[in-house]
Parts: sequence; structure tokens; C-alpha cells
Amino acid sequence: MKDIRRLFSYHGAEHKTIFCYEHGKDLTVENVRPESRLHPRCGTSFLFVVIFLSIIVFIIVNAFLGVSNTFLRMLLKLFLLPVVVALSYELHRWAGRHDDLWISRALTWPGRQLQRLTTNEPDDSMIEVAITALKLVIPDQKGADAW
Repeated sequence: MKDIRRLFSYHGAEHKTIFCYEHGKDLTVENVRPESRLHPRCGTSFLFVVIFLSIIVFIIVNAFLGVSNTFLRMLLKLFLLPVVVALSYELHRWAGRHDDLWISRALTWPGRQLQRLTTNEPDDSMIEVAITALKLVIPDQKGADAW
């Protein structure tokens, strides 16, 4: 599990670096280190939202349509999957933009708790890698990356 722990530490470094950038601080190890490793727009949290919403949507659809044929249920789920993912994306995006609202924090709380499992505190070398990676994708035009 040593390799997984290391991977999760890089995941934590990514979150800390993005938080530092979003707070408008210079991207240095000293500025990144104190940031949180739990981020409201984490991909892990997004997957949690997709799974949760798909369960809710498919329960509702099944209650109204009551399709008993396994093949038709599978086709219906495949047909609705883009809808579920789009709803999840918009919800996730809204929550990331409005992290100051209690409802947004409540919606992202389960995903942040899941991040406690998928992120670890990084060491300084991992933070340096995350800073270098982020600098490569920062757009030239200021504000082009705004949520």
C-alpha cells in the first residue's frame, strides 16, 4: 500500500496547490503547504455525486415506469446516463462556485469526507511537482479559468 499512499499524497498536493492558486497567492511551497487537502471540486467528489444522483434518478424512473425487462432497464439506464452526468456536473460546478453557502457545504460534505480516504498530506517534493504541473496549465489570459 506504500505506492497507493504516495499516490494519495500527490492527490493532496494537487488540491493544496489549486487552493493556493485560487486564493491568489504566489505558487511557492511555503504558500501551498498550509492549504487544505479537501477541495470542493475534486474528481472523487464528482464521482460520488454521479453515483448518488444516478441511484436517485433510477429509483424515481423505475417507480414511474416499472420496467421489469432487464434488457430494457439496461437500455433506459444507458439512455439516462448522460442526463445524470450532466446534472451531476452542473451541481458540482455550482457547489464549487458557492462554497461560502451552507447548502453548498452540505452538498459537498460527503465528497469531502471521501477525500479523507483518497488524499494524504504531501511532502515538499510532491508540492513542487504539483506547482510545476499547475503552472503548465494556467491560461495566459487572466480570468479564462474562472468557474
